[in-house]
Amino acid sequence: MYGSMQNDVELVTDTAPARCADMLARREVDAALVPVIEYQRIPDLAIVPGVCVGSHSSVKSVVLVMNDELGDLREVRTIALDISSRTSAALVRVIFREFFGFEPEWTERAPDIASMLLTADAALIIGDPGMTFSRERIVVYDLVELWRKHTGLGFVFAMWMAHEHEKMRRIDFAGARDEGLGHIEEISSLYRQSSDLPHDEIKSYLLENISGRVDEEMRAGLDLFYRLAHKHGIVSETRPLKMLGS
Repeated sequence: MYGSMQNDVELVTDTAPARCADMLARREVDAALVPVIEYQRIPDLAIVPGVCVGSHSSVKSVVLVMNDELGDLREVRTIALDISSRTSAALVRVIFREFFGFEPEWTERAPDIASMLLTADAALIIGDPGMTFSRERIVVYDLVELWRKHTGLGFVFAMWMAHEHEKMRRIDFAGARDEGLGHIEEISSLYRQSSDLPHDEIKSYLLENISGRVDEEMRAGLDLFYRLAHKHGIVSETRPLKMLGS
């Protein structure tokens, strides 16, 4: 762990957002960066205001990959979903049900494009695997580009969520975000050591593709996503956002 707050909290790292949600639900951690769909599934959570992982127009790391034999997404009949994602999996379902008007068959798979496309017409893949695979003989759709095309809004994938404790209110999550943005060069260089991505691509991704702030457009996108997820039976209710400390 790095940064000025490294001695203030114990940080548990995990690359899979779905597992972070499970740890928070089991109260193994006090706060976690959680897929936003899980706010509607895990009781008694509060949202850290203003801080997120989202994108306004193109996210690059959350993609739907289709065999190039198919001419259009409307020809897709089977989709393999990356098991490490929950919000992205819900978003794919919303896009097909709401915007394309039909329901493909879904399966869950480990994030490996080649094996996923052996048994499905298309595959959802997120994170580093979604940015580093070969683009030969496939068609790649950025999920935020698809969402924005149909809604005109940005999309929030994850937010910091917590169980209400006084100690959680004392943590400056927005300050940690801003400190990180002030050290993008160092973060990109550090991440390059464990990634197949070039330094400049990592830096561009963090600065241009990812948004860490919940502005008015992002909040509108989140509200619409929740409404559509409820409309299509992906969540059973839509609870209003309860902010930490409010």
